Amino acid sequence: MVKSFFFSLLLCTTLSFAQEVNIIPQPVKVVRNAGNFVITAQTSLVVTNKEDNATAAFLNGYLSNYYGFVLPIAKKANKNYIKLTSQKNIVGLKSEGYTFKSDKNGVEINGNAAIGTFYGMQTLIQLLPVEKSKSLAIAAVEVKDEPRFEYRGAMLDVGRHYFPVAFVKKYIDYLALHKMNYFHWHLTEDQGWRIEIKKYPKLTEIGSKRNGSIIGSYPGKGSDNTPEGGFYTQEEVKDIVKYASDRFITVIPEIEMPGHGSAAIAAYPELSCFPNEKTQLPDNMISAKSKQEMANGRNKIVQETWGVHSDVYVPSEYTFKFLQDVIDEVIVLFPSKYIHIGGDEAPKDAWKRSEFCQQLIKEKGLKDEHGLQSYFIQRMEKYINGKGRTLIGWDEILEGGLAPNAIVMSWRGEEGGIAAAKENHQVIMTPGSHVYLDHSQTKNEKEVTIGGYLPIETVYAYEPIPKELNEQQAKFVLGAQGNVWTEYMANPAKVEYMIFPRLSALSEVLWSPKENKNWTEFQTKIETMKKRYVIWGANYFKE
Repeated sequence: MVKSFFFSLLLCTTLSFAQEVNIIPQPVKVVRNAGNFVITAQTSLVVTNKEDNATAAFLNGYLSNYYGFVLPIAKKANKNYIKLTSQKNIVGLKSEGYTFKSDKNGVEINGNAAIGTFYGMQTLIQLLPVEKSKSLAIAAVEVKDEPRFEYRGAMLDVGRHYFPVAFVKKYIDYLALHKMNYFHWHLTEDQGWRIEIKKYPKLTEIGSKRNGSIIGSYPGKGSDNTPEGGFYTQEEVKDIVKYASDRFITVIPEIEMPGHGSAAIAAYPELSCFPNEKTQLPDNMISAKSKQEMANGRNKIVQETWGVHSDVYVPSEYTFKFLQDVIDEVIVLFPSKYIHIGGDEAPKDAWKRSEFCQQLIKEKGLKDEHGLQSYFIQRMEKYINGKGRTLIGWDEILEGGLAPNAIVMSWRGEEGGIAAAKENHQVIMTPGSHVYLDHSQTKNEKEVTIGGYLPIETVYAYEPIPKELNEQQAKFVLGAQGNVWTEYMANPAKVEYMIFPRLSALSEVLWSPKENKNWTEFQTKIETMKKRYVIWGANYFKE
């Protein structure tokens, strides 16, 4: 009877723990203690050094937006407090690690650096109740925590569809709320050039606007004849980069080359192998306005259909000068040590037909067009390295020989990442099979998507270190990222629908120790998380 009583007590405690402590991503270690702490507008937010000001501002912004009050900032308090302390060398923790303790008197968050304190504050947010109230009871817990991977990212494609600055910031907040630390910003595409480059004004005057998009799934049912456009001024870019930095997120810009350059080619046709050839578009998919412009003698237009297009950059001195000038302006705006140059889906048809390219292959002693792509990438890498930055490219940059210091993003499965890691190159895993958040979430998806099928269970089950790598090679896997390609996402609500709840699952893959992942427990936690999406006013997949 006594045993039965104690078992019941233990079960109740466990259930209470499950209800009250639903932290995503799951910390390294959590101990649930008796009692709780209640946060009110009278609770002091104790900030002892300026490096924690951004963390305090984020917390107060969150409380203001979603609960309707802020906390007074104080230098010290003996009770009813939330104390932020960043210090170095907490024994046994990485720089991004933190300890967290809440009891009846208050909350103490100790970061191993300011970034660790920020992540401890995110854990506090995960303990807040999911109902709006002026008094917020949180569980008494002790947490010791740090991330598994150093690269925890998500990409947003703004080339297919432009998203306003306010939403880009909201997307960055979503990453911060999941303890993710890299925002990969896909800024240039066949269908739109989205960043102001002062030396080349036509990139935004012409390249940021297209006259229409295909209707429905690729290859489409015709043109919607609806203009699409928009770009980010350099001042807006600086503002977004600062906003991300205050959330301990690095923004990695992507400037695509040598493929996916139709928008730039429309602005500056000399970038094409064949400037006088018209942009290839199916007759029944081209907008009425573009038809008219081409009939009036315009050769190059911003691409209106999705997919892969054969009009790629010519590897001429003019092109290299253009790209170097673009990189010069980009690196001033982005302090990131990484610059992404794409390198994917660059068909070789134009290079095969071009006398100039064939002559260049002979001159440089290259084997073939794949060798020419390698020459192109390595030349740009040398320039980027000379500016003190590191090049990232999609796994096609392996073709013809990998640039000496490049980081490979492996998207066509994991093979490219495995090959690069075995060559002692750093790798970021982004396989379509597990982290492409543009794929359908259910087999009978009602929304138009690019296709594929990626349920949340598959995202959660992902293991970024392939079994083909030994312990030494595995160290070259920096982490992974979720990719959000926006061919079929024309507005923020659709992006949110596609990323949630899968982004929450991915955050646990990237942060939590392998042995702490538990699909059954995650299913319980995600139900609480869905209530947070509601508080945030975010759309999400509900089935």
